[in-house]
Amino acid sequence: MKLWLKYLIGIGVGLVLALILPPSSVQSQATLDFIVDLVIRVGRYTLVPVLFFSVAVSAFKLRDEKQLYRTTAWTLGVIVASSLGLMLLGLIAALMIKLPRIPITTEKISEVVPFTWCTLVTRIFPHSGFEALIDGVYLFPCFVFAFLAGAGSASDLNASKSAVSLFDSLSKVFYIVMSFFTEILAVGMIAVMFRWTLDFIATVKTGVFNSLILMLFVLLLLVAFVIYPVILRFFCHELHPYKVLYAGVCPFITAFFSGDTNLALALHLRHGKESLGIKRRVNAFAFPLFSILGRGGAALVQTISFVLILRSYSSLGIPVTDVFWIGGISFLLSFALAGIPCGGPFIAVTAMCLIYGRNFDSGYLLLKNAAPVICAFAAGIDALTAIFGSYIVAVKTKTVHHQELRKYI
Repeated sequence: MKLWLKYLIGIGVGLVLALILPPSSVQSQATLDFIVDLVIRVGRYTLVPVLFFSVAVSAFKLRDEKQLYRTTAWTLGVIVASSLGLMLLGLIAALMIKLPRIPITTEKISEVVPFTWCTLVTRIFPHSGFEALIDGVYLFPCFVFAFLAGAGSASDLNASKSAVSLFDSLSKVFYIVMSFFTEILAVGMIAVMFRWTLDFIATVKTGVFNSLILMLFVLLLLVAFVIYPVILRFFCHELHPYKVLYAGVCPFITAFFSGDTNLALALHLRHGKESLGIKRRVNAFAFPLFSILGRGGAALVQTISFVLILRSYSSLGIPVTDVFWIGGISFLLSFALAGIPCGGPFIAVTAMCLIYGRNFDSGYLLLKNAAPVICAFAAGIDALTAIFGSYIVAVKTKTVHHQELRKYI
């Protein structure tokens, strides 16, 4: 049975259970939250080992074959371009379509954990390199440590021969273990879908956010079925661009309903290698970077959300200077979500309100009840960006062996 079909069955069962057996008490809700948290932990369990050993081998091979700079440039270039493009798409949609205002809440501003770029940067380089292997949420320190280890090994092939052989062997072993956990995760999607359905129903019942959800849904379809396939068709001369979308079904499902970009990374690695035929040295390099830094979907959602907040408080038009500010800060904050794989867009909107000031400090509270749903759309678009973006990098670096559609997992 295809992996994506297993996941579809899982979310189907979760949907049915949520409709016929909703939690009837606080205790049952707490139990559901515990199960979902456990599922996410299981899904992330092998990420750090796979990431460290695979990125180290990838960096070694890329540098040894003199493809490191080219692959890095293409990967970071596509990440920046996709984030900028999605931000502009969200900004244009938010300005052209005036969504219904959200009723102003009387809820008092809650305590907000301050966000600082300094903390984000210093965490990349902890006091010991081995500390980078401890954090299973912020994966960028692990990526950097593994990258340096692999690239450094290529400077002395004789001295590093044993180490690289060990890294390569452990990379393959943990990939097998990771594949096993992705099979288990299909069952865990029952609980994930159960909770997401409850959050979605609660959000839709208010009737306040329906127009926002509809807009995000339309933009998701536009990105998935029009924009990205067209880019592949003309930029990469891909005759069958929808095969990439087919390969991304499973990661998209996981990211969308969990709202967690890290959870989808294991599935991205599997589908990139086994479905799309991307060589391991690029597959293990591009996908983690897209998962960590490629948060254009978050930029899109943040832009639309903040414009909606401003219009909910005031019927006056938005000045041109504010339009540029919204776009620019949404774009920049999307990269700051590298350490926040789940719920990042709402945290970014909170930061935007606090930075903007002018009595809008508590504006983020208007979207508090819809946060799980809008973050789902952001994570879903980010998952699509990762699969399409990594495929573009593989095509441009000529590191892809095209597979027959029937061989897709």
